[in-house]
Amino acid sequence: MSAMRHRPIPGSSGIVRTMSLLGDPVLHAVCEPVTEFGPPLARLVEDMFATMYEARGVGLAANQIGVPSRVFVFDCPDDEEVRHLGHVVNPVLVEADGITVRGAEGCLSLPGLEAGTPRFDHAVVEGATVTGEPVRIAGTGFFARCLQHECDHLEGRVYTDRLTGLRRARVLRAARRASWARTG
Repeated sequence: MSAMRHRPIPGSSGIVRTMSLLGDPVLHAVCEPVTEFGPPLARLVEDMFATMYEARGVGLAANQIGVPSRVFVFDCPDDEEVRHLGHVVNPVLVEADGITVRGAEGCLSLPGLEAGTPRFDHAVVEGATVTGEPVRIAGTGFFARCLQHECDHLEGRVYTDRLTGLRRARVLRAARRASWARTG
């Protein structure tokens, strides 16, 4: 317990960066693997936490702040309200299975919008920490949704890419009309 007390709060030394919004090319391209583990990567993760908390999100991928690197951070509850806090460098979604649940999903790159999006109820991601140590993160329910959502970002996909028909048309129309929409 006392060891936790002396650790800094993630993002407390970070800088809030500008959010990339739907339509920004960085959100729609596959991110590059991280090859350098060191202070710049640690700063990026700190900035990502700071940005995620400022935007009141539960997850954030590096390309959402304009950095096309395979990194995401999270501070997300599961369906039992257990908090999951961490980051993954070079994540690989190694399992996504179980029942498919259509649940409300939003994205910090599409502020104020959400849509019922199908996701598996169980997910496992493997990757590394900022120091290069191997990490394996398993989640269920809402946290599994978060893991799948962030892995999608690193492949250049946003949740609207998983929608079809009227549900997709509605959210994309709302995005075009949003105050933050890119014009021109």
